[in-house]
Amino acid sequence: MILLVEDNPDDEALTLRALRRANVGNDIVVARDGVEALDYLFGTGPHVGRDTRQLPQVMLLDLKLPRIDGLEVLRRVRADERTCILPVVILTSSNEERDRIDGYTLGANSYVRKPVDFNEFVDAVRQLGLYWLLLNQPPPMR
Repeated sequence: MILLVEDNPDDEALTLRALRRANVGNDIVVARDGVEALDYLFGTGPHVGRDTRQLPQVMLLDLKLPRIDGLEVLRRVRADERTCILPVVILTSSNEERDRIDGYTLGANSYVRKPVDFNEFVDAVRQLGLYWLLLNQPPPMR
């Protein structure tokens, strides 16, 4: 399963379309802001009672999110022993050096800038899917 954390409806639709075109058959959960992402991961808010042992194989995390931004989501994910080793790929339009430094400092596994061109975007998402869902050998979740 993939947790896509994206507030822009157009980018969400493009990402979902790109994953389908890349034949990624994994379930995809979409959170549209940082609070929704944390609620899903930690079984709070509308996700009370969700089996929080069932974690995504990867979280695709935008940085510019309402309510709680992506860097704060990453900070909280890394601070909790249940999610501290969850693979997190920052997938953002930001090309700010400070965002890259902060993302890696907080424990992001990868930082990918969203290409503007649709075909390049599809290819980038396809490569992300292949790597994180098929090639990567994650440690066992706690």
